Amino acid sequence: MLKPFAIAGVIAGVLAVAPPASAAPQSGAGVYPPGNCQPGTFCVWPHWDHPNGVPTATPSLVTTTEWSGNITGFNYYNYTNRNAEISWSFTTQGMTLTGTDCAPPGDGFFYVPMTVTKVSWRTHVC
Repeated sequence: MLKPFAIAGVIAGVLAVAPPASAAPQSGAGVYPPGNCQPGTFCVWPHWDHPNGVPTATPSLVTTTEWSGNITGFNYYNYTNRNAEISWSFTTQGMTLTGTDCAPPGDGFFYVPMTVTKVSWRTHVC
């Protein structure tokens, strides 16, 4: 009869010493660190200005909500706890390509200049 109480006590003890869940992923979880992108935001930078691999330029987009429009995006960082879907277009050799990328929390990339047209939140895993 005491065994269920002992197990419950152990679980309560583990939960009491466990660190709290964060609203944003740990810094540096992706390919590049978040630089000047603040926790809880999704950031897009218009060009490569990353001394020592860390973005310091002013982002062309900082959002905490879904967004649509047209901005130049060279790379991005998802510093939220949600999966983001990024819609983009890219013109090369007279041909325009369009697509979407899923950015899990702590992820960031592009590395070529694109036009970002939409950021939305996904309910499923990337």
